[in-house]
Amino acid sequence: MLRFLVFTSFLLGFGLLSGAERPNILLIMADDMGWSDIGCYGGEIETPNIDRLAGEGMRFTQFYNNGKCTTTRASLLTGLYPRNGGKGIELHTSNMVTLGEALTGAGYATGLSGKWHNGNKAPNRPFDRGFQKSYGLWDGCCNFFDPSRPDPEFKGGKVRFFGEDDRQITEFPDDFFTTEAFADHTIATIQEHVKAEKPFFHYLPFTAPHYPLHARPEDIAKFEGRYDVGWDAIRETRYARQVEMGLIDPKTYPEPGPNPDNGSWTAVEEKMLDYEKLRMEVYAAMVYRMDQEIGRILNALDELGIAENTMILFLSDNGGCAEQPGGRIPEQVPGPEEYYSHCGPDWAYAQNTPFKRYKSHTQEGGIATPLVVRWPAAIKAGTITDQVGHIIDFMPTFLDAANGEYPVTRAGVPVLLMEGVSLLPVLTGEETSISRPAPLFWHWAKNRAIRDGDWKLVWEQKAKNGWELYNLKNDRTETKNLAEEVPNQVRLLSEKWEAWAHFTGVH
Repeated sequence: MLRFLVFTSFLLGFGLLSGAERPNILLIMADDMGWSDIGCYGGEIETPNIDRLAGEGMRFTQFYNNGKCTTTRASLLTGLYPRNGGKGIELHTSNMVTLGEALTGAGYATGLSGKWHNGNKAPNRPFDRGFQKSYGLWDGCCNFFDPSRPDPEFKGGKVRFFGEDDRQITEFPDDFFTTEAFADHTIATIQEHVKAEKPFFHYLPFTAPHYPLHARPEDIAKFEGRYDVGWDAIRETRYARQVEMGLIDPKTYPEPGPNPDNGSWTAVEEKMLDYEKLRMEVYAAMVYRMDQEIGRILNALDELGIAENTMILFLSDNGGCAEQPGGRIPEQVPGPEEYYSHCGPDWAYAQNTPFKRYKSHTQEGGIATPLVVRWPAAIKAGTITDQVGHIIDFMPTFLDAANGEYPVTRAGVPVLLMEGVSLLPVLTGEETSISRPAPLFWHWAKNRAIRDGDWKLVWEQKAKNGWELYNLKNDRTETKNLAEEVPNQVRLLSEKWEAWAHFTGVH
């Protein structure tokens, strides 16, 4: 922090970071999207607007989330690791502050459009925790065409959708689609903030492309036949494209074999082929539509004349999702609003190219996310960084950019200290890398991991292999387990993980 204060003083001296020029911050998050699904990370899905952000900004190759919806959202909002048994930080505690609260304290206008998933009752709702304008889902995902439509019995529960006045919305127009509605609210809220002449922080957590697989017919039609080649071929072409882009080096990202629960495309039964193709066609349409809505937001920023000094970040909350609630049932047709479908593990295997596993796991396929950051006033266009980052770093990074201070107390109660580091010097080019004072940790559903420098220790509960050790500098895709070769490193890292688990109460 001291180093940043010196850097900030330097910028202030040259008029580069005055209070009036603090950046607007727009944080956009996809839901259940794989590392390689967007064009700028090797995907074949057309994402010209996200690719534009990458071309005009910076891409991270080693950025992490928590591998699961709730825990990611909680850490992203607080700059803290999950507590409470690893099931997420429920925001009823007074010793944690959110990005909304911290940036409000720094003089920012704040807003949220989308999936909150951190509590639906006082005092846990977005506007209870620092978001002055909020619209969307306080719980999980919903029907994209009609959020009032209940989930099938096999999924259970009915998600509630709320407007800014805390009124539950139960009726939606015939042309409603959540991805478009969240973009509409984002644009309207930003316009209000600009009119008020205040810097803003807006959080846009889309529900796309999380199941149920819903998309407009015209969007699905764009991808007809695109996935006839199957997931094995898609993974191969994505991997080759990532190598060509310079995102990965085959020497340090060797292509791992299929996950234990993956099958070959050649083994798919004839009667299931059309269904499997359609699953990915609809998923791609959902990613495409999200990108198109991001394009509308970018156009709005240009029209308002604020794009130059707006920091935009795009990431995913976890890796591609292998879950199949209700089962692999062709009768649940991907696309239309009356059905409830998903991609399954085989397409998730391709979505997470080149990594192992998926959402809810602590291998790279579960916890690695693309991160694109554009801020024309400060970030050099077209750059790629290997800086290791984590969602807990957003709090210190944003406060540094905003010249804000992390609160000491909340409602008279001392707050927990931030657990991330500021990445601002890397974004601005003042530093090429920043060392972390402590390892990174993960835990979900008894899956565990710790990364300390280039070493990563992983515990996959279902595999029953105990601790697995990888050197990510030489083997980012976790193909060679070194646990037996370097037992002292296993002991050291496992002891650190156990100490962290005791400190946070995750088990």
